Amino acid sequence: MRKLGVSIYPEKCSLEENLAYLKQAHKYGFTRVFTCLLSVQGNKEKILKDFKEIIKEANKLGMEVIADVNPEVFSHLGVSYKDLSFFKDLHVFGIRLDLGFSGIEESIMTFNPYDLKIEINMSNGTRYLENIMSYKPNTENLLGCHNFYPHRYSGLSYEHFIKCSKQFKEFNIRTAAFVSSNNGDFGPWPVNEGLCTLEQHRDLPITVQAKHLFATNLIDDVIIANCFPTEEELRSLGNLNPNLLTFEVDLVDNIPEIERKIVLEEFHFNRGDVSEYMIRSTQSRVKYKGHEFIPFNCPPIKKGDILIDTNLYGHYAGELQIALKDMENSGKTNVVGSIIKEELFLLDFVDPWEKFSFAQRD
Repeated sequence: MRKLGVSIYPEKCSLEENLAYLKQAHKYGFTRVFTCLLSVQGNKEKILKDFKEIIKEANKLGMEVIADVNPEVFSHLGVSYKDLSFFKDLHVFGIRLDLGFSGIEESIMTFNPYDLKIEINMSNGTRYLENIMSYKPNTENLLGCHNFYPHRYSGLSYEHFIKCSKQFKEFNIRTAAFVSSNNGDFGPWPVNEGLCTLEQHRDLPITVQAKHLFATNLIDDVIIANCFPTEEELRSLGNLNPNLLTFEVDLVDNIPEIERKIVLEEFHFNRGDVSEYMIRSTQSRVKYKGHEFIPFNCPPIKKGDILIDTNLYGHYAGELQIALKDMENSGKTNVVGSIIKEELFLLDFVDPWEKFSFAQRD
């Protein structure tokens, strides 16, 4: 089951604000919480005090808290990889190793008696995971999570992201990555130019970022890295079906009721015998055989246009298509809507037999 998560930075705002944020996120189905011990200064007692209330509330809501640490934090807190009781006493679900050890330590940590999850950094592209796997870890307690990047242009390239993510999926390790709220104005560090994993996501709507990560089929959990998103952003993410790519669309004003139903209510999947010009969803032409589809809007076709063939195309009448390229219109095909421009790149993820749906933009 894929999950959504939020990030909490207790030292950056009041306890009341953080608790309210957790409750709001829980309302919309978020079940993960990322928090960061890397940026926190202070003694062990202060850290315990600052974090326990947040973690207690998250646990009460059924949310899983993972705290970001590294060997320096271990040293500062007097924690050994052989004894993770400090984190057990914090009541976290697990710890994320922003920087790791040598491999054997991580392997040993996955056998901790508290069943704390050990989440490792996915973004470096080295053989780090392979090294850990060579020491026979308990993979039930091993997770992967990408970095986030507050500095513009410093985020991962898509090619590198895919390479790193595949390394983890080859071992069936659960994975996570970060998206950035367009409303959030802080994270754990002073720099704030968005806070995402993939650089190409930095200025995209948060729902588009999440759809993209899920569509790769390489990321299980998507976490908002910065604070605070709007309630609308939380609601929109909570309403996403992470297992079905749903395109946000604008429909033409004069679309007839049957054509509207075909777009928004029918079950769509791409044919197996794919075309380089269009995605074809053909079941509607079977269901609505005998209905008269008359031409009403037949302009030149642009990439991302949603098309429904008319009776002038004979037995193709009622078939829905999505244009993958600009094309001439024979006058036999209605353009009934279009995918919003921010999501056009997601058309690359509609493989043969891929299921998809549409939602009308508010």
